[in-house]
Amino acid sequence: MLILAGSQGFTGAAKLAAEAAGRSGVGLVTVGVPGTLADCVAASLLEAMSLSLPDTLQESFSTAAVAQALDATQTRDAVVLGPGISQHADTRRFVHDFVAGCTVPLVLDADGLNCIGPAPGAVALAKAPVILTPHPGEMARLLNCSVEQVQRDREAAARLLASVCGGVTILKGSGTVVADASGACWINPTGNSGLAKGGTGDVLAGILGGLLAQGMDACAASRLAVYLHGLAGDFAARERTERGMIARDVIAALPAAWRELERTR
Repeated sequence: MLILAGSQGFTGAAKLAAEAAGRSGVGLVTVGVPGTLADCVAASLLEAMSLSLPDTLQESFSTAAVAQALDATQTRDAVVLGPGISQHADTRRFVHDFVAGCTVPLVLDADGLNCIGPAPGAVALAKAPVILTPHPGEMARLLNCSVEQVQRDREAAARLLASVCGGVTILKGSGTVVADASGACWINPTGNSGLAKGGTGDVLAGILGGLLAQGMDACAASRLAVYLHGLAGDFAARERTERGMIARDVIAALPAAWRELERTR
């Protein structure tokens, strides 16, 4: 699978997503990053490979990276786009052009969503299944409404975005909501307040991409990923407490979460 992540000051997002993808069961992970950050990111990756891509002067993806990034998808089974990529104007164009040209299942996360902005219908032009993973603030921007309106009826907001985009929406937060374009909706029972820490969304994106790369359909991958992510968060909280846990603790707890799922299957 391919992860397109990182920009100046946000290289950790790429590393977290890559490590979580590795814990999902996927065989090989490649992390595409802005060229000037490639050495820094590569030095922190042990299991994943790195791919240097053309960047802006602000060390974010440039539109010159589109062709190379799309070419890299030809030998990958899924893509995660967005963790820590910034909202630079040229990066926004990169996101729009990549989404339009991508032919493998895609997770659109974090700044990938922010780069789409209040025009989520652009995602409907994608040539392959897309999973969107907004938190309430990102959802409000995508639907051009307030966070309060999103939180007032989280299921309705998730259904609406899934309908507009023609894909699967994961609305993160307490009782994470998964909705698909048919209007079906699921509420996740696992997780705790410790998952509000920075970086845990990158972990979820990595798990999602890994499950897609292993051949799961977008809706099944979304439901399993959010459940597993929350369960790992619950295990991490038992060890570290909700206050004391961080995103890396969730990654470390993923094997125990997998064991629990396999034991009860």
